[in-house]
Amino acid sequence: MNKEAVIQEIIAALTAQVEAYHRAARDAYAAATDPGSRAENKYDTRSLEASYLARGQAMRVAETEEALAAYRTLRCRQFEEGEPAALGALVHLTGPEGASYYFLGPTAGGTEVQHEGREVLVITPSSPLGQLLVGAKAGSQVALPGARVGQKSQVLAVL
Repeated sequence: MNKEAVIQEIIAALTAQVEAYHRAARDAYAAATDPGSRAENKYDTRSLEASYLARGQAMRVAETEEALAAYRTLRCRQFEEGEPAALGALVHLTGPEGASYYFLGPTAGGTEVQHEGREVLVITPSSPLGQLLVGAKAGSQVALPGARVGQKSQVLAVL
């Protein structure tokens, strides 16, 4: 699996998110400032709610733009055989649920991308799963969160 291509897929997904969040923020701002949303009585909170929504959307734009900048500056390196997983690693696991791929990224945990017909999930080192995978080496076993007691997944590769 080409890790540089995975990073480019993550950048593309974040770029699409930024564009969608920009549109949503503009729409929320327009709703908040529209004269038609002015309060009709002291109990009418439409404009207040719209302004909260606009602020929230603007915050999502800023967070996603920060994540995008982090991935654009992320240095891609290959992990040597036997080297433990760390930030920037692509980890291939196999277990009772089948094979799975995780990219240990600096931010944007939960982002999913498709690469070579496989789903790659971005996780951060501070997430519960990230904490399990940081330091894992090919051949080691990890108990994934939510797995049945005694079920473990094996790390096949750290790329």
